[in-house]
Amino acid sequence: MANKAPVAFIIFNRPDLTIESFKAIRQYKPKELFIIADGPRKDHPGEAEKCKEARNIVANVDWECQVYREYSSENLTSAKRIRGGLHWVFENTDRAIIIEDDCVPHPDFFNFCETLLELYKEEESVWSITGDNFQSGKKRGNSSYYFSKYSHCWGWATWSRSWNSAKKENLSFWPSLKDSKKWSDIHPNKNEKQYWSDIFDDMYSGKIDFWAYWFLASVMNNHGLTATPNVNLVTNIGFGPNATNTLFTEQQPGLKSYPITELTHPQIIKQDLAADLFVYNYHYSGNTLFFYRKVLRLVKMESFVKNIYRFFKK
Repeated sequence: MANKAPVAFIIFNRPDLTIESFKAIRQYKPKELFIIADGPRKDHPGEAEKCKEARNIVANVDWECQVYREYSSENLTSAKRIRGGLHWVFENTDRAIIIEDDCVPHPDFFNFCETLLELYKEEESVWSITGDNFQSGKKRGNSSYYFSKYSHCWGWATWSRSWNSAKKENLSFWPSLKDSKKWSDIHPNKNEKQYWSDIFDDMYSGKIDFWAYWFLASVMNNHGLTATPNVNLVTNIGFGPNATNTLFTEQQPGLKSYPITELTHPQIIKQDLAADLFVYNYHYSGNTLFFYRKVLRLVKMESFVKNIYRFFKK
């Protein structure tokens, strides 16, 4: 792998996880490494020491590599730190593989990203590359990967052209997009459409702020596609009591990763509709949400009928 892609590594306050993900980066030995670190929260005792431990781990870059660091002394929040950090990364490189401290990639992940970053560098319909597969063992198509409207980010890669487009748009398109035919075309399933409309409404109003949804909104607005492997290439080990967004009372193992070996490429660049609907139903719990909404509607209807009955009974 002579032309290794730059790697952006995002760390914070979990040195135990940082050790594991950094091992994978060390094995790949990128020629350029961008390290982004958020600062400790003032109301979290002991966090400053944890942040320092994580930074000490990545201080030991023991291979030939140009290292760039952007460390925050104060806490910016996950969304602002990662978004701002990736703005900085893509001011300095035209492509990057992006790994957070809780994501441990299979060795094949790097070759997968590196190859596709070069292959699709001028293909504007392809916005990103992910190492994540949420198909529960279902293979999509006859190649090593398929194309999805979902830009999963537990180990992924993209180009400055994609990231800077999202930066320029900055959700400005959302008010006009959400009521358009284009939005319905993106989400033919009305429940899926409503799911993402609710999220992007909250993002636009400032009620929530997730950098990955911020990027995904632009991917969808531009009918962008993400190259998605037919096996899972990254294990997220960050599900547990110390997580920011994947909070659980106990540590969870995460999806197992597998080798992808020799790459075979799809003959056409086209979204796999069945795969994306599967992701909505089972990764984003669309089936469960539909059930609860249906129950809620029935409960409301029952309450309405009871009130009408009481009114006429008086």
